[in-house]
Amino acid sequence: MFDSLTDKLQGVFRRLGGRGTITEKDLDEALREVRLALLEADVNYKVVKEFVAGVREQALGSDVTKSLTPMQQIIDIVNQQMIELLGGGQAALQKAKSPPTVIMLVGLKGSGKTTTAAKLALHLRRGGDTPLMVAADPERVAAAEQLTSLGKQLNLPVVALAEGVKPEQVSKKGLDEAKRTNATAVVVDTVGYVQLNGDAQSALKSLHKVLSPTEVLLVADSMTGQEAVHAAEEFHKAVPLTGLILTKLDGDARGGAALSIRAVTGVPIKFVGVGEKADALEPFYPDRFASRILGMGDLLTLIEKAKAELTEEDAESLTARLKKGTVTLNDFLEQFQRIKRMGPLGQLVGMIPGLSQIKNRLNVDEMDESFFNRVEAMIYSMTKQERQHPEIIDGSRRRRIATGSGTQPADVNRLLKQYKEAKKILQMITTGRGSNITPFLR
Repeated sequence: MFDSLTDKLQGVFRRLGGRGTITEKDLDEALREVRLALLEADVNYKVVKEFVAGVREQALGSDVTKSLTPMQQIIDIVNQQMIELLGGGQAALQKAKSPPTVIMLVGLKGSGKTTTAAKLALHLRRGGDTPLMVAADPERVAAAEQLTSLGKQLNLPVVALAEGVKPEQVSKKGLDEAKRTNATAVVVDTVGYVQLNGDAQSALKSLHKVLSPTEVLLVADSMTGQEAVHAAEEFHKAVPLTGLILTKLDGDARGGAALSIRAVTGVPIKFVGVGEKADALEPFYPDRFASRILGMGDLLTLIEKAKAELTEEDAESLTARLKKGTVTLNDFLEQFQRIKRMGPLGQLVGMIPGLSQIKNRLNVDEMDESFFNRVEAMIYSMTKQERQHPEIIDGSRRRRIATGSGTQPADVNRLLKQYKEAKKILQMITTGRGSNITPFLR
């Protein structure tokens, strides 16, 4: 989402980095470019003004103009200011003193509230909770059906709204069901509003009174920019918001909402939606987010994603097979599938320090879902013997595999070459003949 802003900021840093020393005039020129980059990213102008002023004050107070490494200091100051802008530390979900913890989701129509309810419930279950979802939106056609369908897909219980039943009634039913089934968390999907007029505010307050929620989370579409910030202000007046969930952060919007909303409302961002899949909801860490924006990567999130897909036993088994040279195309396929589940490759590459700055030259965007699907189709079109011993794949076998997978023989050649190169590099690493990164596998 922040590719454009990241590129512009890195451009400013590169130009300053080419100078041995930095004058106050150089600093002011650079900060003008930073100001423009933030405004073009649709960041609130008051927030931009305060941000730039804060960076300038810190830079001059730190005697950056007299430093032998001024660039590193400026980047560090910008990074710290951005972390503060985004809220400082992580704001985790609060839990009720006695279960269940009630989480009330509010927002405008089209913000992605219903799908976010399912994502949040899945996230809670993976964290050890036993969540229950409540469909309390009678206004949108098929809202209850959508949540019920998502519940079936993810094996999550749902208390749905019968026709003509008010949100307060289904919410009471949901709370009763949660107590009966010992659910530890209740996620309530409420009505999505076009605008918060007097009636809408009264309805929200009434439902809030019935639920008495521990958390009131606004689901805001980050692609709407400053409209999302305005919506947050309006909802916060109607009911006391405890946190924000920004959706569609994987889109191509300018991202101003993410950088403005905390500063303008004082309400912390707790989660961000980074894709359409059920597991594409991430806790929000201001320091990691700032690091991504500045092109410095986000190894912690990348490692967490990898750990979720690769157990210690899997890593040890793979390492042992690599040392023996017995890694097959089945293993290659398994690793591709793990990467595919972790998220878009462009997003993952952007988390690796250094690579994030050159990812446009790596053509990672070409390695999308269809790329992984082609790899799967080619390997599935091979016989068991061919997967175990790829060296037996000759011209006629390549043609058969290509026909069976709907690809070309050249695609099969490319896959086999990638497999050989990857196997060679990984064997060098695990046997100590390359840079030893085996601990990262574990």
